[in-house]
Amino acid sequence: MRLSSLLALLRPALPLILGLSLGCSLSLLSISWIQGEGEEPCVEAVGKPGGPQNPDSKTGLDQSDEDFKPRIVPYYRDPNKPHKKVLRTRYIQTELGSRERLLVAVLTSRATLSTLAVAVNRTAAHHFPRLLYFTGQRGARAPAGMQVVSHGDERPAWLMSETLRHLHTHFGADYDWFFIMQDDTYVQAPRLAALAGHLSINQDLYLGRAEEFIGAGEQARYCHGGFGYLLSRSLLLRLRPHLDGCRGDILSARPDEWLGRCLIDTLGIGCVSQHQGQQYRSFELAKNRDPEKEGSSAFLSAFTVHPVSEGALMYRLHKRFSALELEQAYSEIEQLQAQIRNLTVLTPEGEAGLSWPVGLPAPFIPHSRFEVLGWDYFTEQHTFACTDGAPKCPLQGANRADVGDAVDTALEQLNRRYQPRLRFQKQRLLNGYRRFDPARGMEYTLDLLLEAVTQRGHRRSLARRVSLLRPLSRVEILPMPYVTEATRVQLVLPLLVAEAPAALAFLEAFAASVLEPREHALLTLLLVYGPREGRGGPDPFLGVKAAAAELERRYPGARLAWLAVRAEAPSQVRLMDVISKKHPVDTLFFLTTVWTRPGSEVLNRCRMNAISGWQAFFPVHFQEFNPVLSPQRSPPGVPGAGPDPPSPGVDPSRGAPVGGRFDRQASAEGCFYNADYLAARARLAGELAGQEEEEALEGLEVMDVFLRFSGLHLFRAVEPGLVQKFSLRDCSPRLSEELYHRCRLSNLEGLGGRTQLAMALFEQEQANST
Repeated sequence: MRLSSLLALLRPALPLILGLSLGCSLSLLSISWIQGEGEEPCVEAVGKPGGPQNPDSKTGLDQSDEDFKPRIVPYYRDPNKPHKKVLRTRYIQTELGSRERLLVAVLTSRATLSTLAVAVNRTAAHHFPRLLYFTGQRGARAPAGMQVVSHGDERPAWLMSETLRHLHTHFGADYDWFFIMQDDTYVQAPRLAALAGHLSINQDLYLGRAEEFIGAGEQARYCHGGFGYLLSRSLLLRLRPHLDGCRGDILSARPDEWLGRCLIDTLGIGCVSQHQGQQYRSFELAKNRDPEKEGSSAFLSAFTVHPVSEGALMYRLHKRFSALELEQAYSEIEQLQAQIRNLTVLTPEGEAGLSWPVGLPAPFIPHSRFEVLGWDYFTEQHTFACTDGAPKCPLQGANRADVGDAVDTALEQLNRRYQPRLRFQKQRLLNGYRRFDPARGMEYTLDLLLEAVTQRGHRRSLARRVSLLRPLSRVEILPMPYVTEATRVQLVLPLLVAEAPAALAFLEAFAASVLEPREHALLTLLLVYGPREGRGGPDPFLGVKAAAAELERRYPGARLAWLAVRAEAPSQVRLMDVISKKHPVDTLFFLTTVWTRPGSEVLNRCRMNAISGWQAFFPVHFQEFNPVLSPQRSPPGVPGAGPDPPSPGVDPSRGAPVGGRFDRQASAEGCFYNADYLAARARLAGELAGQEEEEALEGLEVMDVFLRFSGLHLFRAVEPGLVQKFSLRDCSPRLSEELYHRCRLSNLEGLGGRTQLAMALFEQEQANST
């Protein structure tokens, strides 16, 4: 009875037990078969720790495949030796030993440095990772944006020898290929970069336009310097020990012949014009020849063109080759579009799945009403989507140029499609709509009033609607100056008398987030007294000074400096003038408010986003709503919890989500260097003098000084690490009209979200009705 009941219980699990047993048995059986063969596959594939295995008949590997066989390097550390900390590189590219592809060296002279060399820099520098100019002139003054190396000797062989020595010393470990050319050579940069990308880097290669030495054999050839030549990194490393001997033994008036003879005599390597199926193509430009009339295949496919007698000819060549590249790109686009149309028929969606324009992503499909992309309406004179919230503002600046370009493009496309039967002329723009689609680009819909002219001269006005798209181009990394996270941040906190009670909470938060983790930051308190405050009466900042002294006692080594100023109507710029004079020019300021709670992440972003001589950073803090209108919500999962707040703010002290929004109108916080502020301040004093300057200082903030009187980039971005409690800003009537409007708008938008305000109005109406 018990056995039958036990089988009844185990019956559902019997298939699982039988499957596991069968699987384990088969696994053990297969292991025994492998061991029975008497071979060790792991040792055979990997080889012994000391080196690779010799190939045998079973593996089928030959000696050339040894470099591709994986090897296991056992880790061993001598216990008798002290452990040494491994230093990791800053970039993974350095640790992996990766190198840049191509470096270009241009040989120039005193007479052509400011003409032909500048033309080479403007036509080719943006295509290469590094472009250097070498001259024999002593103390040559480099034009703007060019890196010039002066050797101090204009002898051709000496200049070539020192150039190769400099490339080996400073860049031998960083680049795979070195292209050497003269400044009277035009180089088609994209084609040259593509050529270097198709060549193997592990061979000694001397590639260029091969020329024969006078009286030498056919194998003894050198690369003509006028058309440029490529040197591989491995060849440069082998050539370096022989440079001094070649300079003393070989006499030549031309640097390219000297280099060719040195390579042949020491290494036995001559110039080649073809390697691994890649042909080095060059073109010799005849004197007084117009580049626009050149149509030969040798010219159209050339990597370099020589000789170029003047800078204007260099620019004409660049225009010609750029037009050829553009035509080729358009042709390839048309071919790809035709292939996409042919393949779309075979897809499940058919022709309905074909997006417009062909080959570009389809428009963004919103999943809710909050994701709908809105259209901005504009005319030729005004736009109805203003940044300051106004219903209508003039169309000017970049927006006006953008609209004009869209209208001109639409007219050009219409004429291209219907000529010669019809020719269109624009009369005016009736309506214009545009929106930015993050998946496609800027979309336009234009209602144009056109005048159509036939071949016989008949005219008629037509109103047509056209759609255009300015697609997103290739994303490029902008070069930015290098910054470090080790920079010390000097926090500046201006304090009014009314803000003294709130300063105690700021100091406690500063101690917890900055002093406790020993962040590399200092704090300066700027105590602003009124005309009669603190004279003969109690000091309103006595508690603040005592709290600062207590923090200095609690954290040895910390110093909280404070300055006292007296002003009737303090402005942010005047207060910053006082602080700026007390610190060196290389100080990184972080201008804060009493409601700011800066942490380690905020300080790091301040260091990374404020770049001396380049950029100032003004973060946008997260402002909590009025707790009366937007009460604290319970955390998710708590019984009785309401819906989530409209903004992703989190109160760090309570850990509960609160309502709020990023206050774009406020600009009291900012990160900038003292030198940049002093330069902007000096420019302000130079443009505004006397009473006009005094009035301007009363109505300006520090961000406006950088915006109007500085050539720096002004970076504004939301900062989730800055969460501020609700507070009503004191909008001084002395501010300018724009700043006063922004202050009032910040206070009104900070009261609550639309839902909270609507509920408050509803409750008020209900109370009044009863």
